[in-house]
Amino acid sequence: MTERSGRRGSSALPVALLVVAAACLWGASRMTWVRVTSFDGLGESRTDELLGSTWAAATTPLALVLVAAIAASFAVRGWASRVLALLIAVVAVAAAIPAVRLLTAGASDSESAALAELPARAQVSMTDVSILPAIVTLVGAVCAFAAAVVSIRKTFAPQVLSSKYDAPAVRRDEVARRARTTASGAGAADEGEDLTERMMWDALDAGEDPTDESGTRRSSD
Repeated sequence: MTERSGRRGSSALPVALLVVAAACLWGASRMTWVRVTSFDGLGESRTDELLGSTWAAATTPLALVLVAAIAASFAVRGWASRVLALLIAVVAVAAAIPAVRLLTAGASDSESAALAELPARAQVSMTDVSILPAIVTLVGAVCAFAAAVVSIRKTFAPQVLSSKYDAPAVRRDEVARRARTTASGAGAADEGEDLTERMMWDALDAGEDPTDESGTRRSSD
């Protein structure tokens, strides 16, 4: 039951991270990233609010891609799951770029005027940058990247578990073979060397009778 619960937990973690990532990107696309104050010489100054869907237009489609990735994660296995994880990682990097650029370089007047669709005669007097949407976007990007890493690691987990549980079976088979060989050799050489206590217990654990020269498996009661 513990192993099954662990598998469910490992499957739920990337999904939860993707849900948080998609929600962050979608929310950031509805928030105001930059406020542009301009004056065209004919009237009063105007202020335009540039939402994330305008300033970082990719946030909305990237959020939809993450939602689609949540559905796809339940359907793909093996190499397809790894491809999906790589796609999620690319989405995370793409989402982080505009947020990092805004936090480090700010908003230029020319880009703000172009996105606000100001008339040619208008002059930008001030640009006010809001860092909260950028931070929310970065949180979403980190969650998406973490989901990609967990998904890739999850694809290798079955191989590790298989090796973990195959090893004792292989060891028991080898011990049983050695027990049969040693028992036969002991009979031919007038009993020879005794089996070690560890070999006898391992042989019994494998279902072999270390004292039976025919090497037949003990039947369980």
